[in-house]
Amino acid sequence: MSGFFASTRYAVVGASANKSKYGNKVLCWYLQNKISAVPINPTATHIENAACSPSLSELEWAKDRAEMQQTSVSVITPPRVSAMVLREAARLGVKHVWFQPGSEPENMKELAKDLDVCVIGNGPCILVDGPSMLNRARL
Repeated sequence: MSGFFASTRYAVVGASANKSKYGNKVLCWYLQNKISAVPINPTATHIENAACSPSLSELEWAKDRAEMQQTSVSVITPPRVSAMVLREAARLGVKHVWFQPGSEPENMKELAKDLDVCVIGNGPCILVDGPSMLNRARL
């Protein structure tokens, strides 16, 4: 878990401009904690004044595998979409993915193991557990 906050770049897949949605709340958590995170949303250009990318593959640094290995990804999408996000992240070199509660793909642990990606899921929520994990990572 501590490796998630050791990254130098962050992306929020499923970011939303709708303030009532967790995709917005999670993005705002990063911003409130002074962590720069790119919202990933295929239809928006900006969310919370942050420029969006339509997908992980279209991040400005996506072609640089070393940079992608330093990117941690929070996921707030339906489980069937989350499995595709995990595969895309692994293909690009991402090593840390945090599935927010309810977004976990059915076979998350097996898929992550097969793809060699460290995942957080099945319980921890960045809105609840993020502050203590971030503090531990900063020590």
